[in-house]
Amino acid sequence: MWIMRRRKRVALALQGGGAHGAFTSGVLDRLLETGLTPDRVSGVSSGALVGTMLVQGWAAGGAPGAREAIGRLWERVAEAHAVSSLRNGPVQRWLWGSDISSNPLWQGMETALRLFAPEQLNPLGHNPLRPVIADLLDPDLLASPSAPRLVVGTTDVETGRAIVFRNEAITVDVLLASACLPFVFPAVEIDGRLLWDGGYSGNPPLGPLLHPDPPEELVLIRAQPRRRPGRPTTQAEIFNRLNEIAFQGVLEAELAALPRSVQVTSYDADAELANLPISSKLNAEESFLRALFAAGRETIRRRELSAENLGSRVTNPVADPPQSR
Repeated sequence: MWIMRRRKRVALALQGGGAHGAFTSGVLDRLLETGLTPDRVSGVSSGALVGTMLVQGWAAGGAPGAREAIGRLWERVAEAHAVSSLRNGPVQRWLWGSDISSNPLWQGMETALRLFAPEQLNPLGHNPLRPVIADLLDPDLLASPSAPRLVVGTTDVETGRAIVFRNEAITVDVLLASACLPFVFPAVEIDGRLLWDGGYSGNPPLGPLLHPDPPEELVLIRAQPRRRPGRPTTQAEIFNRLNEIAFQGVLEAELAALPRSVQVTSYDADAELANLPISSKLNAEESFLRALFAAGRETIRRRELSAENLGSRVTNPVADPPQSR
């Protein structure tokens, strides 16, 4: 367990995944509760939002402050979703639970996204996350000397290269750019650059975590499955899986290039997320977010129990040791 380890340089790498970021938050909540002390954080998309709240909360009140700030983010996201047309009504929840794939608005949106560009569907670039982020972002806390180093990744539309922003430079537009899926939102322009979701160039970017000195441990929390069983059959499923493969390929290349001195601890989400439909990434119903959060915490609890059982097998003396001959 974290609380039993000595203090060392720990970097956090937080993947993006829309509403699946609530799973990431559950993992973090338990790690922070048991002694995780990160000194640097990298994130994209929902991972960037969670990472930003963690850094702000840490600057304000250490691990308890970080946990509170992350929880507040998802409360606000659920409140915003409560007035969304994508939210299932009582009958739909009775029929399909938290799956919004059968919601008529979702089906209409899927069709529209195949036929029209985001600039045609959303010429003003409206993003329901903007007011949420604007209310929660605190630049003074991000720039605080007690704040862990933060890196938010985006992708340059013209060059395909990763463009990263650090504590003092992180704004509402930066976080929206990091979560800007090309088929849903128009590219976000910052300082003359057009930016898309950071997952295309680093999910999340690991290189900036290695400077000025590499961490002793890299904690990677995935918000999308590495392996998804079965054959995608619909256009939406194919598009979703292609995105996951593209995002995963960049990350695997960076992991392979890490110095050998960096210990990598990865928390995967295959068991919890692999069978969820693409629509679940846009499902911010409170009950669904709470279930993902609980699943994240349960992932850590299972690993803790496994480690305890392994330790007892290794350290417990044999009841009847064999006699020497």
